[in-house]
Amino acid sequence: MRPTGSTSALRSANLARVVTVLRTDSELSQAEIARRTDLAPATVSNIVRQLVASGLVETAGSGGRAGLTVSIARGAGLVAGIDFGHSHLEVALGDLAARPLITSRRKLDNDHAYGDGLALADELLDSLLTELGEDRSHVHAAGLGLPAPITKDGRITAGSILPGWVGVAAADVASKALQMPTLVDNDANLGALAEHSDHPEVSTLAYLKVSSGIGCGLVLDGTLYRGGLGTAGELGHITLDETGPLCRCGSRGCLEAYAGGSGLVTQLHSRIPDLAVHDLVDLADAGDAGARRLLEDAGRALGQGSAILANLLSPELIVVGGDLACGIVVDGIRDGLRRHAVDGLGGEIAVRVSERGDQASVVGALVTALDAVALPL
Repeated sequence: MRPTGSTSALRSANLARVVTVLRTDSELSQAEIARRTDLAPATVSNIVRQLVASGLVETAGSGGRAGLTVSIARGAGLVAGIDFGHSHLEVALGDLAARPLITSRRKLDNDHAYGDGLALADELLDSLLTELGEDRSHVHAAGLGLPAPITKDGRITAGSILPGWVGVAAADVASKALQMPTLVDNDANLGALAEHSDHPEVSTLAYLKVSSGIGCGLVLDGTLYRGGLGTAGELGHITLDETGPLCRCGSRGCLEAYAGGSGLVTQLHSRIPDLAVHDLVDLADAGDAGARRLLEDAGRALGQGSAILANLLSPELIVVGGDLACGIVVDGIRDGLRRHAVDGLGGEIAVRVSERGDQASVVGALVTALDAVALPL
């Protein structure tokens, strides 16, 4: 191990700073890299030469440092992103700046065995590589998202959404099945990573995934927050009314029981038996009064939960993603912040629908995969 503060440790830290900055923009001048990293231009120039020699970055232009632009090299390899949802699997391949290049999505039963799910992910990964004309050896690492709390030791303990993964050391079995280093995280955490990569100027944000269930990913002071036990962000299971409806977690009156998509569509099944969660927003937009009312009610409940979040953590930005992300729900959250957050706080917090849509978690999986990619030292 290198001693803290050694020359080699400082060199590695400076290199990592440059690579991190390059991953936020498609290309930057060396002068801009120096400004963003607070490194001397000569230091940046030396690091860029090292990165070019390793094949991680490429340069374009001429005329010295000012005219030279630097970007992550497409030929440096790939990372994979895998997102297991309540009823779908999405796989993506991205470059080493976590920019998606190609994706594939399949329906998937939520009661699948974890081995079957990983086998399908492996199959989709091979198919995407074939389409890109790439080889598996060019994929450095994978990130994988699951819609469940993941403990500090990497295990799934709650089986109400994906019962076939309970008790599984997800990163270990995924790394073995995919034959590459694989980092696993909660899908809402990955959504928060994707949103923070889009808004690096925001130091503290919350990503609300509003789909079959309710998830919440938190970025605090620029860093994804998982909590001491690894399961922070379970906003869907705060209690709004202890005498309320039974939640899938076994408690009563949870936020998810009022705003989770599975519960909402159940209320319309007598009229629309085949309604799926992802159809609800379209139904409301088409003028269905019942669907619109359900989304309004969900927005109000999420507003109460978001106000608790605001009072505790004071995020600058709340991004709403998932199947039920829409203007109706966002309006309810804004109203809840206005009514329930401490005076003056609600109006300061920006609330918006995710621009990533239903790809936020798989993009976040690409971002987290970068943590397993070794930098050239």
